Amino acid sequence: MKQLQTSKRGIEMIKQFEGLKLRSYLCPAGYKTIGYGHMKRFAISSDEEITEAQAENLLQDDLLRTEASLRRLIYALLSQNQFDALVSFTFNLGAGALQRSTLRRRVNDQCHDEVPREFRRWIFVGGRRSLGLLRRRNAEIELYCA
Repeated sequence: MKQLQTSKRGIEMIKQFEGLKLRSYLCPAGYKTIGYGHMKRFAISSDEEITEAQAENLLQDDLLRTEASLRRLIYALLSQNQFDALVSFTFNLGAGALQRSTLRRRVNDQCHDEVPREFRRWIFVGGRRSLGLLRRRNAEIELYCA
């Protein structure tokens, strides 16, 4: 069976929600970030800058890692849209969040009617509801269910 990769539609959705920042910044969760939501593992100066081409390369590297994590954690057969929605979720929150989530269990158990509720549980930053995360989760639900 062909191994799924994030589609152009999935990549565009991630880019839309992450936004492109060529100068490093602290994301709402407090992590040093640059490009399309690339979290820096090492200390960077607050004024680090990259090019758009570098941001694209970081995104591709991050997608490869995210896809590998998804393949390791999800064993249910997925449609392209389901895969893309879960890549967006995992790209945003990390593989650890997916690994310990009820969302993962519902997907693997193929309880697809319960998946939208599980996506909606992940809309908080620092204990506060985030309108941006609510919009993203709704877009992921729409894609997952398409």
